[in-house]
Amino acid sequence: MELQGKRIGFGVTGSHCTYSEVFGPMEKLMELGAEVVPVVTYTVMNIDTKFGKAKDHIARIESITGKKVISTMPEAEPLGPTYPLDCMVIAPLTGNSLSKLANAQTDSPPLMAAKATMRNQSPVVLGISTNDALGLNGINLMRLMASKFIYFVPYGQDDPYKKPNSLVANMDLLPETIISALEGKQLQPILIPHLD
Repeated sequence: MELQGKRIGFGVTGSHCTYSEVFGPMEKLMELGAEVVPVVTYTVMNIDTKFGKAKDHIARIESITGKKVISTMPEAEPLGPTYPLDCMVIAPLTGNSLSKLANAQTDSPPLMAAKATMRNQSPVVLGISTNDALGLNGINLMRLMASKFIYFVPYGQDDPYKKPNSLVANMDLLPETIISALEGKQLQPILIPHLD
Protein backbone atom coordinates (compact mmCIF):
# COMPACT_ATOMS: atom_id res chain seq x y z
CA MET A 1 0.00 0.00 0.00
CA GLU A 2 1.20 3.46 -0.86
CA LEU A 3 0.71 6.62 1.20
CA GLN A 4 0.08 8.85 -1.81
CA GLY A 5 -3.08 10.84 -1.13
CA LYS A 6 -3.61 9.42 2.35
CA ARG A 7 -4.71 11.90 5.00
CA ILE A 8 -2.53 11.33 8.05
CA GLY A 9 -3.04 13.16 11.33
CA PHE A 10 0.25 13.70 13.16
CA GLY A 11 -0.11 14.36 16.86
CA VAL A 12 2.84 15.58 18.92
CA THR A 13 2.85 15.45 22.73
CA GLY A 14 5.28 16.91 25.25
CA SER A 15 8.28 14.57 25.08
CA HIS A 16 10.49 17.57 24.32
CA CYS A 17 13.70 15.56 23.93
CA THR A 18 12.11 13.45 21.19
CA TYR A 19 10.79 16.17 18.85
CA SER A 20 13.91 16.05 16.70
CA GLU A 21 13.33 12.34 16.08
CA VAL A 22 9.88 12.85 14.54
CA PHE A 23 10.69 15.66 12.13
CA GLY A 24 12.47 13.29 9.72
CA PRO A 25 9.60 10.76 9.58
CA MET A 26 7.16 13.66 9.18
CA GLU A 27 9.17 14.85 6.18
CA LYS A 28 9.23 11.28 4.82
CA LEU A 29 5.44 11.10 4.93
CA MET A 30 5.29 14.29 2.88
CA GLU A 31 7.80 12.86 0.39
CA LEU A 32 5.61 9.75 0.06
CA GLY A 33 2.70 11.96 -0.99
CA ALA A 34 0.63 11.91 2.19
CA GLU A 35 -1.35 14.89 3.40
CA VAL A 36 -0.09 15.44 6.94
CA VAL A 37 -2.39 17.23 9.39
CA PRO A 38 -0.41 18.39 12.45
CA VAL A 39 -2.05 18.30 15.88
CA VAL A 40 -0.24 19.37 19.06
CA THR A 41 -0.83 19.44 22.80
CA TYR A 42 -0.95 22.65 24.80
CA THR A 43 2.50 21.80 26.15
CA VAL A 44 4.01 21.57 22.67
CA MET A 45 2.30 24.80 21.70
CA ASN A 46 3.40 26.84 24.72
CA ILE A 47 6.32 25.42 26.71
CA ASP A 48 9.95 26.41 26.06
CA THR A 49 12.59 23.96 27.31
CA LYS A 50 16.32 23.35 26.99
CA PHE A 51 15.42 21.44 23.80
CA GLY A 52 14.12 24.59 22.12
CA LYS A 53 11.41 27.21 22.03
CA ALA A 54 7.81 26.20 21.43
CA LYS A 55 7.41 28.72 18.61
CA ASP A 56 10.40 27.22 16.80
CA HIS A 57 9.04 23.67 17.05
CA ILE A 58 5.64 24.83 15.80
CA ALA A 59 7.28 26.73 12.92
CA ARG A 60 9.21 23.60 11.95
CA ILE A 61 6.10 21.42 11.98
CA GLU A 62 4.15 23.95 9.92
CA SER A 63 7.04 24.31 7.48
CA ILE A 64 7.22 20.54 6.94
CA THR A 65 3.47 19.98 6.56
CA GLY A 66 2.47 23.25 4.92
CA LYS A 67 -0.43 23.46 7.38
CA LYS A 68 -1.20 25.45 10.51
CA VAL A 69 -1.10 23.20 13.56
CA ILE A 70 -4.35 22.18 15.21
CA SER A 71 -3.91 23.19 18.83
CA THR A 72 -7.40 23.29 20.37
CA MET A 73 -10.11 20.74 21.09
CA PRO A 74 -12.70 22.43 18.83
CA GLU A 75 -10.20 22.34 15.95
CA ALA A 76 -9.46 18.64 16.52
CA GLU A 77 -13.00 17.31 16.95
CA PRO A 78 -14.00 17.65 13.25
CA LEU A 79 -11.21 15.22 12.28
CA GLY A 80 -13.77 12.52 13.04
CA PRO A 81 -17.12 13.36 11.48
CA THR A 82 -16.36 16.21 9.07
CA TYR A 83 -12.73 15.89 7.93
CA PRO A 84 -11.87 12.24 8.62
CA LEU A 85 -8.32 10.93 8.65
CA ASP A 86 -7.11 7.71 7.06
CA CYS A 87 -4.78 7.27 10.04
CA MET A 88 -3.90 9.22 13.19
CA VAL A 89 -0.34 9.17 14.52
CA ILE A 90 0.76 10.35 17.96
CA ALA A 91 4.56 10.54 18.12
CA PRO A 92 6.14 11.13 20.46
CA LEU A 93 3.50 9.84 22.85
CA THR A 94 4.33 10.64 26.47
CA GLY A 95 3.46 8.37 29.37
CA ASN A 96 0.97 10.97 30.55
CA SER A 97 -0.91 10.96 27.23
CA LEU A 98 -0.57 7.17 26.96
CA SER A 99 -2.31 6.72 30.33
CA LYS A 100 -5.06 9.14 29.38
CA LEU A 101 -5.70 7.44 26.02
CA ALA A 102 -5.81 4.02 27.70
CA ASN A 103 -8.38 5.32 30.19
CA ALA A 104 -10.54 7.26 27.72
CA GLN A 105 -9.56 10.69 29.04
CA THR A 106 -9.74 13.01 26.08
CA ASP A 107 -8.21 16.28 27.26
CA SER A 108 -5.85 17.36 24.49
CA PRO A 109 -6.14 17.92 20.74
CA PRO A 110 -4.09 14.80 19.77
CA LEU A 111 -6.20 12.60 22.04
CA MET A 112 -9.39 14.11 20.64
CA ALA A 113 -8.11 13.40 17.11
CA ALA A 114 -7.26 9.82 18.10
CA LYS A 115 -10.73 9.30 19.61
CA ALA A 116 -12.33 10.78 16.49
CA THR A 117 -10.26 8.47 14.26
CA MET A 118 -11.16 5.33 16.25
CA ARG A 119 -14.81 6.39 16.08
CA ASN A 120 -14.45 6.04 12.32
CA GLN A 121 -12.80 2.61 12.79
CA SER A 122 -9.55 3.87 11.29
CA PRO A 123 -6.08 3.11 12.69
CA VAL A 124 -4.22 5.06 15.36
CA VAL A 125 -0.42 4.65 15.37
CA LEU A 126 1.50 5.36 18.58
CA GLY A 127 5.21 6.16 18.88
CA ILE A 128 5.89 5.97 22.61
CA SER A 129 8.53 7.90 24.53
CA THR A 130 8.12 7.43 28.26
CA ASN A 131 10.27 6.76 31.31
CA ASP A 132 7.62 4.63 33.02
CA ALA A 133 6.32 2.25 30.33
CA LEU A 134 7.71 -0.71 32.29
CA GLY A 135 6.65 0.81 35.62
CA LEU A 136 3.27 2.16 36.72
CA ASN A 137 2.30 2.86 33.10
CA GLY A 138 2.85 -0.76 32.06
CA ILE A 139 -0.81 -1.60 32.61
CA ASN A 140 -1.84 1.24 30.28
CA LEU A 141 0.63 0.18 27.60
CA MET A 142 -0.74 -3.37 27.67
CA ARG A 143 -4.33 -2.11 27.61
CA LEU A 144 -3.57 -0.17 24.42
CA MET A 145 -1.64 -3.06 22.88
CA ALA A 146 -4.78 -5.19 23.26
CA SER A 147 -7.08 -2.49 21.83
CA LYS A 148 -8.71 -2.57 18.43
CA PHE A 149 -7.50 0.05 15.92
CA ILE A 150 -4.29 0.77 17.92
CA TYR A 151 -0.85 0.05 16.41
CA PHE A 152 2.61 0.74 17.78
CA VAL A 153 5.81 1.92 16.19
CA PRO A 154 8.27 -0.81 17.32
CA TYR A 155 9.94 0.17 20.57
CA GLY A 156 12.71 -0.84 22.96
CA GLN A 157 14.57 0.25 26.06
CA ASP A 158 16.63 3.35 25.34
CA ASP A 159 18.79 3.04 28.47
CA PRO A 160 18.11 -0.26 30.25
CA TYR A 161 20.65 0.24 33.02
CA LYS A 162 20.13 3.87 34.00
CA LYS A 163 16.40 4.01 33.10
CA PRO A 164 15.14 0.40 33.25
CA ASN A 165 11.45 1.35 32.97
CA SER A 166 11.91 3.59 29.91
CA LEU A 167 10.73 2.67 26.41
CA VAL A 168 11.17 4.67 23.21
CA ALA A 169 9.87 3.92 19.71
CA ASN A 170 12.22 3.77 16.75
CA MET A 171 10.66 6.71 14.94
CA ASP A 172 12.46 5.79 11.68
CA LEU A 173 9.95 2.92 11.43
CA LEU A 174 6.96 5.27 11.54
CA PRO A 175 6.11 5.33 7.80
CA GLU A 176 6.37 1.55 7.60
CA THR A 177 4.18 1.18 10.69
CA ILE A 178 1.51 3.43 9.16
CA ILE A 179 1.48 1.37 5.96
CA SER A 180 1.02 -1.83 7.98
CA ALA A 181 -1.67 -0.24 10.15
CA LEU A 182 -3.64 0.84 7.08
CA GLU A 183 -3.59 -2.84 6.08
CA GLY A 184 -4.84 -3.81 9.54
CA LYS A 185 -1.52 -5.32 10.63
CA GLN A 186 0.93 -4.55 13.43
CA LEU A 187 4.46 -4.07 12.10
CA GLN A 188 6.68 -6.79 13.56
CA PRO A 189 8.73 -7.31 15.56
CA ILE A 190 7.14 -4.83 17.93
CA LEU A 191 9.83 -5.32 20.59
CA ILE A 192 13.26 -4.33 19.33
CA PRO A 193 16.74 -4.38 20.90
CA HIS A 194 17.51 -1.45 23.15
CA LEU A 195 18.35 1.76 21.35
CA ASP A 196 21.86 3.18 21.71
